[in-house]
Amino acid sequence: MTTSIEAPPAGSAVSDNPQGRWLATLLRYDVPASLVVFLVALPLSLGIAIASGAPIMAGLIAAVVGGVVAGLLGGSPLQVSGPAAGLTVVVAELVNTFGWKVTCAITVGAGVLQILFGLSRIARAALAISPMVVHAMLAGIGITIALQQVHVLLGGSSQSSAWNNLIALPSQIGTAHLDDIYVGAAVIAILVSWKFVPDRLRRVPGPLVAVVAATVLSLVLPINADRIALDGSLFDALGLPSLPDGQWLGIATGVLTVALIASVESLLSAVSVDKMHTGPRSDLNRELIGQGAANIASGMLGGLPITGVIVRSSTNVTAGARTRASTILHGVWILVFSALLASLVQQIPKSVLAGLLIVIGIQLIKLAHLRIAHRTGDLWVYGVTAAAVVFLNLLEGVLIGLILAIALVVWRVVRASIHAEPVGTPESRQWRVVVEGSCSFLALPRLTSVLASVPPGSHVTVELTVDFLDHAAYEVIEEWSRQHESTGGTVLVDERGTADMAAAVAGPPTRTTDGTAQLSKRGGFAPWRAWQKYLPHHHHDGNDAHLPSPRAMRSVLAGISDYHRTHAPHLRPHMDDLHDGQNPDSLFLTCSDSRIVPNIITSSGPGDLFTVRNIGNLVPAGQRDTSIEAALAFALDELGVSSVIVCGHSGCGAMKALLADPDRPHPQSSGSIAVQEWLEHAQPSKRAYQSGHPVARSAADTGFDAVDQLAMVNVALQLQTLQRHPMIGAAMSDGCIHVAGLFFDIRTARVLAISTTTVTELDPDRVPAT
Repeated sequence: MTTSIEAPPAGSAVSDNPQGRWLATLLRYDVPASLVVFLVALPLSLGIAIASGAPIMAGLIAAVVGGVVAGLLGGSPLQVSGPAAGLTVVVAELVNTFGWKVTCAITVGAGVLQILFGLSRIARAALAISPMVVHAMLAGIGITIALQQVHVLLGGSSQSSAWNNLIALPSQIGTAHLDDIYVGAAVIAILVSWKFVPDRLRRVPGPLVAVVAATVLSLVLPINADRIALDGSLFDALGLPSLPDGQWLGIATGVLTVALIASVESLLSAVSVDKMHTGPRSDLNRELIGQGAANIASGMLGGLPITGVIVRSSTNVTAGARTRASTILHGVWILVFSALLASLVQQIPKSVLAGLLIVIGIQLIKLAHLRIAHRTGDLWVYGVTAAAVVFLNLLEGVLIGLILAIALVVWRVVRASIHAEPVGTPESRQWRVVVEGSCSFLALPRLTSVLASVPPGSHVTVELTVDFLDHAAYEVIEEWSRQHESTGGTVLVDERGTADMAAAVAGPPTRTTDGTAQLSKRGGFAPWRAWQKYLPHHHHDGNDAHLPSPRAMRSVLAGISDYHRTHAPHLRPHMDDLHDGQNPDSLFLTCSDSRIVPNIITSSGPGDLFTVRNIGNLVPAGQRDTSIEAALAFALDELGVSSVIVCGHSGCGAMKALLADPDRPHPQSSGSIAVQEWLEHAQPSKRAYQSGHPVARSAADTGFDAVDQLAMVNVALQLQTLQRHPMIGAAMSDGCIHVAGLFFDIRTARVLAISTTTVTELDPDRVPAT
């Protein structure tokens, strides 16, 4: 659910009065929300105090301080702080080890440490803890709480550890107290079924209804249930902490544990709350300072440790809170209740709060988190962390979980997929070794094993699709290549990834993150000569019987083979929508020059461009060319393209021929005569260039030579021809089509815009207006 602050209507009495707006927001939204949060926080605070082995009033003290102090000083306006189930296990162990007064001192120390965390501005770094470890930590806490409180529900007392609670459960069941079970089961039944009641009734908090209903039931019926006993009032429970007598290492460990868990839980809760509303975002460093101040105050007054609590915070947002006033007021209401109505607390059976805590504990184990862990391969991290929290302790469990999560990440990052496979017929003796991922010394056992499996004397291509390659892996590949070639075999190392073999010996290994590096090697940018050994400039040792045949098709066949293995699986999903027909956006008329690849310079794919190519990217005027006419008619009438683009390029052979010395003799052949006849269509461009066309002047100003100036003028003249064309001109008048010119500078790989009068640089960060 998201909320937004509603401003009073324009012209209202309070619209121009900030104090009036604040008061209106307070009365309309924050006061009602604070009452709802108070009703949720009250039973939870009591139950957490009992589960922690602390004085019952310590839970109420922490709730008051969390609401007022953390609400005033914290950086998350709508987060509600107080005693949390996440620290129950830790606090219970501290109380059992050091006693309650020393535990309060530990809370103060944790608060000081949290303030230091906030002042050092490391709040964001605390979020580096794997969410899966946090989820597992909460699940482990939930299991521990449930194991503790099931004994109380059965009329007994919880044991000192989860393991003892587990092994003592059968005997506890045998001596169960039925009256306690009845009222505890009533709480569980109400909480489980509360989500099925009508929305109007659900506005009342389920925990409050469950506790009140079960307590009334225990008072009305002849039920002898063990009830809460208070030693004095809230003010009697106030007390200063005691300094420890020795055991300083244990104290320091406790301070660090409480500080870290409280900080992480508060920060994660604040981030979650920010996702639920559209108001001001949380200042996480300030939130740590506010949480630290609240823990100092709570410890000094005799209260439990405090964290931001997602259950109360989400209730606050859902109830319509707009400002931190709701959080502060909920603490005030708890203070009023604790001071004036504390006697009501003694009417609540212990098993009622036990039932409430069992449900809360079970709710900390979320099926959604288990599904995510299973889907992402983190189930081991989740399971081990949760088990360690339950059967060891919370700090050790989290540390084990973090170590396991880091080890899993390292394994995933450094793992390389390595395999070898025969290619072609057995007679060709061709093999392919594929190495993918990060190839470091950790991959050497697998790498050496796979390389050793390649038969001696075979012709091997080693495909390195890696983003990291260290010197150890480089040496293994180089040494194996020398040995393999010494047996009569051949080895070609095909570098497809972002890591270079040469870089492994040039300096310390680095991970290349530039995605264009891989594209420039193989992803459609690099020409065949950059990676094929079949082209004329490559040296051959004469042992090439294994190469594709016929010789003239080797480059094409090798390219097709590579396409089938690397590109086709990625292209296939896009082609599913095109197998019944095409719907291109533009007709793209460009030169036949092999250096111009329209889909690359426009970052387009199959089905985007209806491409027409001829020498000089010409649109013949006067004497119509059937091919061009057919393409224009089909593009407009059948395909409904939205634009016609003419693209010239630098170093154009057609433009060079136009500018050639007419007195220089040229060898005459049927082919050259045909080219000369075709270039007659470009004579208007030559005359315009010689007459000082504005496009030529613009190109000259930017440093282009005569050939390129003519090529740009030629694009401008083709645009004019298209604009006068009957079909194109009519479509332009109706606003159905746009005509544009482009120029590809081969040397710099830049694309420029050409109009009928100017040359314009295209801003790579902005799409030009059409």
